[in-house]
Amino acid sequence: MPVPFFKASPRLPTISIAPGLWAVLFLFTQTAAADVLVVTDSHHPVQAPAGVRVIELDQATRIEVKLAAHLPADPQQAAALVRQRLHDGGEALQRRIGHAYQGVADAWGLGIAKIPAVVVDRRYLVYGEPDVPRAVARINAYRSTQP
Repeated sequence: MPVPFFKASPRLPTISIAPGLWAVLFLFTQTAAADVLVVTDSHHPVQAPAGVRVIELDQATRIEVKLAAHLPADPQQAAALVRQRLHDGGEALQRRIGHAYQGVADAWGLGIAKIPAVVVDRRYLVYGEPDVPRAVARINAYRSTQP
């Protein structure tokens, strides 16, 4: 019986394979998938191997919440404290903020509508699978049947 695939983007093809087939195909996932991207948030953890880009859609919000924590009621004092926190965080904080927003833009550009989402080569997509190797195996199985 095929595993259901939830389609949300007309730009990416839908796929499904028989349960258990992913285990056989797992051996091929490391070489067959050139570019793997995972889109999720902190409430939907995923199991991604090292080197896989994971976008957490709520990362920017979490950073902003930390920057805004325990601010004084006075707007000028609050602004000064946020500037100080940004300064203290240095370039590393600026990069984290930039990467967080770039990730949201990348996910939006791909038309991601549900999470977790695993995208391979910006063409193939599996929704709802937190095990990234398993999702990549499903994609590779689909790709192997296509001309």
